[in-house]
Amino acid sequence: MAIAVAATRQVLADAYKNLSGTAQVWVSLHTADPGTTGASEATGGGYVRVQGTWTSGSGGALSMSELTFTAPAGTYTHAGLWSASSAGTFFDKCALTPSITIGSAGTIKVTPSFALS
Repeated sequence: MAIAVAATRQVLADAYKNLSGTAQVWVSLHTADPGTTGASEATGGGYVRVQGTWTSGSGGALSMSELTFTAPAGTYTHAGLWSASSAGTFFDKCALTPSITIGSAGTIKVTPSFALS
């Protein structure tokens, strides 16, 4: 069901933004679908989760500034949202479309966004 009223979409998007109790979340990269637990998170090569801050838009939208990850060679298929820089609570996932492949250790840039319709 689509939500017809833009203001209602934004209220729900803002609730999503505050899942961690703040607009800040930690974003992860995954080499396969992380399911509901955050499985298949990248490891090695200087990889760490990157902190980002959601900014409210309108009509059910959230955005975040571009994030830069240091990652080992591999194919990355998903990003995840967490409450902490390590361990923590896994909130959600999103498929990277298309997936990102790097042949040697390097950087990956992603710009997270969220939208309700």
